[in-house]
Amino acid sequence: MILQALNDLHVRLEAADAPDVPRFCEAIESIGFAIQITTEGHLHRTVPIVDLRRTGEKKPIPRSMAVPYRWGGRTSGVKPYFLWDNTGYCLGADGKKDPSKLKKQFDEFKALHFAFEGVIDHPNYRSFCTFLRSWNPNDATGLPYWEELAGANVVFIVGEEMEFLHQLPAVRSAWTQFQINRDIETTSGNECVTGSAEQIPLLHPLVSGVRGANTTGGSLISFNLDAFTSYGKVKSANAPTSINQAFRYTSALSWLLDRDHKQVVYVGDATTVFWTEKPTKVESLFADLLQGYQPDEEGEVSQDQSRTAFLRMFLDILKQGGGADVRKLDDEPGTKFFILGLSPNASRLSVRFWHVATLGQMVNKLKAHYDALRLQSSSDKDREFPAVWQLLDQTAPRKQGKADRDRIPPLLSGQLLSAVLAGTPYPVGLINAVLNRVRVVEKDSNSGKSLQRVTYLRAAIIKAFLIRNHELDIPMSLDTTRTEPAYLLGRLFAVLEKTQEDALGRDLNSTIRDRFYSAASATPGTVFPRLLRTYQHHLSKAASEKGHGYKVNREKLVQEIHDKLVDMPKHLILEGQGLFAIGYYHQRQDLYPKKGDAEDNQE
Repeated sequence: MILQALNDLHVRLEAADAPDVPRFCEAIESIGFAIQITTEGHLHRTVPIVDLRRTGEKKPIPRSMAVPYRWGGRTSGVKPYFLWDNTGYCLGADGKKDPSKLKKQFDEFKALHFAFEGVIDHPNYRSFCTFLRSWNPNDATGLPYWEELAGANVVFIVGEEMEFLHQLPAVRSAWTQFQINRDIETTSGNECVTGSAEQIPLLHPLVSGVRGANTTGGSLISFNLDAFTSYGKVKSANAPTSINQAFRYTSALSWLLDRDHKQVVYVGDATTVFWTEKPTKVESLFADLLQGYQPDEEGEVSQDQSRTAFLRMFLDILKQGGGADVRKLDDEPGTKFFILGLSPNASRLSVRFWHVATLGQMVNKLKAHYDALRLQSSSDKDREFPAVWQLLDQTAPRKQGKADRDRIPPLLSGQLLSAVLAGTPYPVGLINAVLNRVRVVEKDSNSGKSLQRVTYLRAAIIKAFLIRNHELDIPMSLDTTRTEPAYLLGRLFAVLEKTQEDALGRDLNSTIRDRFYSAASATPGTVFPRLLRTYQHHLSKAASEKGHGYKVNREKLVQEIHDKLVDMPKHLILEGQGLFAIGYYHQRQDLYPKKGDAEDNQE
């Protein structure tokens, strides 16, 4: 199913003449320079190749270009590419490698191209071979731009026409025939996508772009040990795919993994790509949403006014509409939507998750996720549609004022993203990690003050988990009709904390939140009797400053909460600790103005 969907995507992209889609036996690579050669075979000049879509960068960015590809890529040893490569192969110099290794690379590069002299009948190619015979690698350091050129990928131009040599029809035809007839190791069999009898390649092209994978790329289908094979088949014959199908699925996947196409999201160790069976607006906005872009922020999204308008419409659909409303974006709800999650595994790629749904179903799942998260905000900076990485940040300890993402549980990112997209229960590891952060006292790196334990995003995660995993009905804001002991105790703790702050000020070195929150949320029966005794002292002191009316109102609030407590539980399980946190957060938002202070809103 995955291979078929990727093959169909490649056919769709080819038919639409989409940019950066390689033809057969080509791949998309970053090219930094072109070497221009005269028709007599002499080096004329070096030409920087800049990606015009990124002209605002601090330094020129190499251009992504379709170039001839050697089947199976270059994983080890000396294996030159055809009419392009790094300067170590193309010029025999890169300023870094051992000269003997560079000589071997340049010799292999020349040997590969001299073998085509009798096949490619074109004067430009003959001029190129003349250049290879006369070029002295020692002259490379005198070339213009050598500091930037050394080690970069280069292509070639012959003459003044500024046409890349590898794009000549005669060159393309010769290279394709060479790949099919000589460079691709194949066997015969019925391939798994269509079931027809085909030539089956034993190695598939590498896929580049998965975060954390080898820089040369990784294999989605690969067999390197006998234990993984069966029926006497070797290598990729165990998952038989024709040459054309193998090229299409790897090319389509590499195209999706190119960040310029905005159909890839990186969350933790999971690299996720998505596409629809035909072009849609949602397909192009999906990454913006999952990465947390807001339509009113400065940056890439707001620079494109039409894109910003569609993103606003998409967010309105998620907030007030449903899957059927994607028609407002000129999309059809029944269009198939594909999501593939990948992670690196040495030189291979692991499939973390694979989801297929209609566009309408996917929007409904996203809406359910954000509805579950929706909570009364504590600050104008709180996001109504938080990104997945922002949720994951709430599971990690702080380091220099920011979440230490190296401490996020390694598998949690893929599990959380899969749950969001599939509409399945959230991973238990999510609530465990968030509650652990809530229990720990964290200090601000600048002021040294204690940070708020139950922040907006932490409370939103806990709320969403209880709604989806425990089917509880939890509102956005304070619910004075709830009678669960855990929720009431969380409310009560917030009131006791506020009373202490009113009596002693908010600049205390240690508040009851710092000293007792963890114990109060886990073993309330042993902690609250003591807190209630201390509360009386705090109430008297606060009332002496704020007046009798303050005391009456505060006692009414405490009594209203306490009267609903039928008993004081000795222990609270995971679900109860979550409700405690929600009750605490709801009550704090009712006691404080929305903006709060820097300490309350700091995340």
